[in-house]
Amino acid sequence: MSKLVRRLRTLPLRSRIALLVAVAVAAAVAAVAVTCWFITEKQLYAQLDNDLVQQAHSVKQEQMDYVLAGCRSGNSSNQHNFPGPTIQIIESDGTACTSQGDPKIPVQPADLAVAAGTSDHSVHTTDDVKGRAMRVLTVPISTQSDARIPGIAATVATPLDEITNPLTTLAWVLLLVGGVGVLGSTAAGLWIARAALRPVDQLTETVEHVARTEDLTVRIPVEGDDEIARLSESFNSMTASLASSRELQQQLIADAGHELRTPLTSMRTNIELLTRIEESGRSIPPEDRKALMTSLKAQMTELAALIGDLQELSRTGLTGAEGPLKVVSLHDTVRSAIERARLRGPELTFEAELAPWYVRSEPAALERAVVNLLDNAVKFSPDKGRVEVRLMRGTLTVRDHGPGIPDDELPYVFDRFWRSPTARALPGSGLGLSIVARTVEASGGHVALSAADGGGTIATLVLPGAPTPPPEIP
Repeated sequence: MSKLVRRLRTLPLRSRIALLVAVAVAAAVAAVAVTCWFITEKQLYAQLDNDLVQQAHSVKQEQMDYVLAGCRSGNSSNQHNFPGPTIQIIESDGTACTSQGDPKIPVQPADLAVAAGTSDHSVHTTDDVKGRAMRVLTVPISTQSDARIPGIAATVATPLDEITNPLTTLAWVLLLVGGVGVLGSTAAGLWIARAALRPVDQLTETVEHVARTEDLTVRIPVEGDDEIARLSESFNSMTASLASSRELQQQLIADAGHELRTPLTSMRTNIELLTRIEESGRSIPPEDRKALMTSLKAQMTELAALIGDLQELSRTGLTGAEGPLKVVSLHDTVRSAIERARLRGPELTFEAELAPWYVRSEPAALERAVVNLLDNAVKFSPDKGRVEVRLMRGTLTVRDHGPGIPDDELPYVFDRFWRSPTARALPGSGLGLSIVARTVEASGGHVALSAADGGGTIATLVLPGAPTPPPEIP
């Protein structure tokens, strides 16, 4: 059985469907044919037995008297050859006398029981002396006054050909019809399998085309709303997502290459300058050397920050190396970020109003996002300026009093590597706000920048609350 199953698995799906359809139809046809044959056989036998009973009642008054008289006189010429069933007289000692011209039928114990008066009748099948199958009915013999004659019974028998011949014909007809049905079902199964699997063939060809050419613009026509249509829609959605992902990846690589080129070019220029000076044997004034080294250090810091931002953006979700999502105290995270921002802008004044709020996020990623918002405020705040931070019911606002962002630039502030023309001289990679947007959206919230009343920019970050605070917080 296991070998058969393994063999079936090696067949193409189309062939397996056709084979299963053929087997199912063959089993159904076989079951119907066998049931029909047995029911017909039972009905024919019942009809034959009923005919034998009627024949026994119709012949016992005349034919049986002649057969009985001939048997008792021992002169078979006195017997009349009546048309119809074979009639045989049986005595209780086993003596049998058959009507003239009919072959004798072997006497069975059931027949003797009827002759002896211990049984009312007997119905069975046996062969006569010529080997012909006979259906036999044995009944007691009675006089014209219906008085039973003791020790004698009469057998009425008819050939089984009138049953076996129709049954044989029926068997051949059923076999022929069943064979035609199986062949037709096999052909229908092949046609159904071919028609049903045509969309799958198209999907397979499309997948092979995509794998061979990496062409993600190919789409499969969607017809109807069945499982094949849903599969086609899913494939189209998958290829569209892959195409968008590849486009974003290529854009990220191009933007990263462009942004990396600037610090690398500056570093190479400074290093080449130092190398030429060393090779020429000239000395560099201490002030100039210090300036070059400071520039190199700043460029290396900028390059490291850019690489870190790229790594942060390359992560696919908030369940990466820094840990899974968990319940985080947002107010504590903001308070910690403010302390870090104070180090970057010691001359600035930070005003904080933080109400307790708990969210589900990745702690490190969430703190980085808040730090980026505060860094943006520190970067654009004037000397000895003020940064206002407020957290109330899941809404965090960070307001600076800097020059603000023009209205025509607000739609682009969260794009990767985008930097305002007025801010290109300031340090930064253009990825900070992109990281903020990505982290907030992954946590189920949203973030926006807008112009503040009285000048400056206000950043609004909204995060949904967690069901319960962290276990360690009462």
